[in-house]
Amino acid sequence: MKDSAQVVIIGGGIVGCSTAYHLTKMGWNDVVIVEKGELTSGSTWHAAGLVGQLRAERNITRMLQYSVSLYENLEKETGLTTGWKKTGCLHLAKTPERLYELKKGATTARSFGLEMNMITPSEARELFPVMAIDDLAGAAFMPTDGQADPAGITQAMAKGARNRGCNIYEHTLVTGFAFDGKRVAAVKTNKGDIRCDVLVNCTGMWGWQVGQMLGVNIPLVPFQHQFLVTEVIEGLPPDLPTIRDKDNLLYYKEEVGGMVMGGYERNGIPWAVDGVDNDFISQLLEPDFEHFESLSEPAMVRTPCLGETGIAKLVNGPEAFTPDGDPIMGPAPELENCFVAAGFNAFGIAAGGGAGKMMAEWIIEGEPSMDIWPLDIRRFGPYHRSRAYNIKRTRELYGKHYTIHWPHEEHDSARGVRRSPLYYLLKEKGAVYGAKYGWERVNWFAPNGVTAEDEHTFEMPNWFVHVAAEHKNARENVVLIDQSSFCKFEIQGPGALAFINMLCANEIDKPVGKVIYTQMCNDRGTIECDMTVGRVAEDRFFLVVGTAFGLRAAWWIQNHMPEDGSISFKDVTSAFAVINVIGPKSRELLQRNTRDGLDNHVFTYGMLKNMTIGYAPVMAFRVTYVGELGYELYISSEFACHVYETLWESGRDLNIANAGYRTIASTHLEKGYSDWGSELTPEYTPYDAGIGFCVDLEKNDFIGKAALARIKAAGPKWKLCTFTIDAGTPLMLQGSAPILNNGNVVGVTTSSGYGHTIGKNICYGYLPADMADAVDEFEIESYKNVYPAKKEVNRALYDPKREKILS
Repeated sequence: MKDSAQVVIIGGGIVGCSTAYHLTKMGWNDVVIVEKGELTSGSTWHAAGLVGQLRAERNITRMLQYSVSLYENLEKETGLTTGWKKTGCLHLAKTPERLYELKKGATTARSFGLEMNMITPSEARELFPVMAIDDLAGAAFMPTDGQADPAGITQAMAKGARNRGCNIYEHTLVTGFAFDGKRVAAVKTNKGDIRCDVLVNCTGMWGWQVGQMLGVNIPLVPFQHQFLVTEVIEGLPPDLPTIRDKDNLLYYKEEVGGMVMGGYERNGIPWAVDGVDNDFISQLLEPDFEHFESLSEPAMVRTPCLGETGIAKLVNGPEAFTPDGDPIMGPAPELENCFVAAGFNAFGIAAGGGAGKMMAEWIIEGEPSMDIWPLDIRRFGPYHRSRAYNIKRTRELYGKHYTIHWPHEEHDSARGVRRSPLYYLLKEKGAVYGAKYGWERVNWFAPNGVTAEDEHTFEMPNWFVHVAAEHKNARENVVLIDQSSFCKFEIQGPGALAFINMLCANEIDKPVGKVIYTQMCNDRGTIECDMTVGRVAEDRFFLVVGTAFGLRAAWWIQNHMPEDGSISFKDVTSAFAVINVIGPKSRELLQRNTRDGLDNHVFTYGMLKNMTIGYAPVMAFRVTYVGELGYELYISSEFACHVYETLWESGRDLNIANAGYRTIASTHLEKGYSDWGSELTPEYTPYDAGIGFCVDLEKNDFIGKAALARIKAAGPKWKLCTFTIDAGTPLMLQGSAPILNNGNVVGVTTSSGYGHTIGKNICYGYLPADMADAVDEFEIESYKNVYPAKKEVNRALYDPKREKILS
């Protein structure tokens, strides 16, 4: 066995072999796969092998599209049988709500150039003659989906990697690691040590425990997963499409004259939560027929032939699932040279080809070619180190694998992990909470007599009118919004200014007391993070980042820190509560409770000020994300309730009210402000997003400066545009809705909502720059309905400074 390699991959399943295949294809040939059993002997070998492409997230669908394109040609390239068949997939709907979801899928598919056709129940039965359709409201057919032999696909990619120099060592157990600081120096095995430059953990349901050996948190949980294989069914047509009958929690595929039927029961069973035995190789669990009844009973109604056919076997093969239902990929934040690709939630075969490509790009080029933030391991917070949390939340997500994914849906399990000091005080005032990054955050407030919970719907939600009232009060009076979940960092030291200026595109060398909005860009000039920076002293800076992106931002910052000890970095999120005081009466409210001057010439926009509110010290940022006069108050957590109560009592005659995050969502759309993760991503530059004013090319060198200078000189390729739809009534539009021009898809929406002040639906979306400057009239398609949309000249549709609506 080799004693060193550029890359060592642990795990010889489909993802590990795909990563090796793509690394070698990109020219990195010194690659080793270490597998404790044989290739595919973890969970790949017993996977059902369905290959669907459409997912809720746009770039994940693109990743799965790549898988299909790879599988179509892999057999020709390697000479090994892959079992790939483009059978198409039928999606069934029993209810109007499920039809909404299928229409959303069909609309989204169009934006990728994927064919997904809405069809009648009778047309569905023509494609799958052995099913009953009496209870169906409709169906959809996606002809480019298919099925594959998981072991065949994996062996083909392994052969492709071997042909380009990869070494694969089977029956080789990893027993530990040698470290050099924050780097993995070597992988220890029962056959010797292998030094490595890069380590990739592709160990599937062993991912968590291998992560524990590395000091890396990988919050996946193995679950039992069962499917039934029938004997040959007489007269069954060959090459039937696969089926997703999600209202019954079922999937089907034809296999060698019989059928495979499985699904995702609501009460999934976690397995081996303290670690999977290393001897569990090419093994299955005992069938649990009683537990499977919740699937088999509706299956015999949908496909009556199952009740007359012999059962060849009931496969109970555990697979790895995650607390949010998405795979875990990317650079482990705890180490400098360790990557993870695990926890594929039973769609590892569909994702395998594309996931391996993304991982290879991440390792070689420093980032994947698509923004796949929903899969990034850095999305997890410190609470994901709790095994109890992960088991409880993952069980809920396993049970929702096939349930309807409602707009604005919140999960119920493992709640209340992180709470603002104002949590109970606001709950008594009708706060309806959602969860983000473990934080309980107020989405909206239910007035007296209104049930304080969301009602799931694809149409007008129960909270719409109450958010409209909050929005109106923010525009006309004053509201308080608890934003304590902001991630907050302090950077200080003699080298702090030079360091932050090197990270940020905007000029940070401003006087003490200045607040700067900026982006951190990568070498390509695209956006890694946006944040607000307050200069609180000559050598001390206070950074504010969005709730869910703190670990990503911290990882980026810490990976660029100098090693000379000239700066220190500290996460101070929990030390400060944040009350956002917003509205035209916000200055008057604050002035009633402080002796500090707040006049515009004393406390101007983009400044910070230390003051007292009531009896409490407060650091106030005069910034706003909603397009009104506003102040973000950063308060030591123990003073938060006092400050809130002081403001509330003194603002009653100002019509003070509470507001939640859904009010922020609607007000920021009217003002033309962009959102990280929606408009601002590593796929776009500040110039694309219309925030080139945040780039200072005159200052000393910073990350991305050369690329941004070239982009500014040549002109951006994309332009972020604002669209309005004046339908006469509010619309609940789907996310990532296609933007059409002359019937052709020219873009997709990045954000959408209703502007209560302007009385129109608002959408943001990127267009090719030349088209954005030449065309004004477009259409936006949502749930298979097409609406005329006007591209607005101004990004900001509402400007309180001019006290009028721009439209």
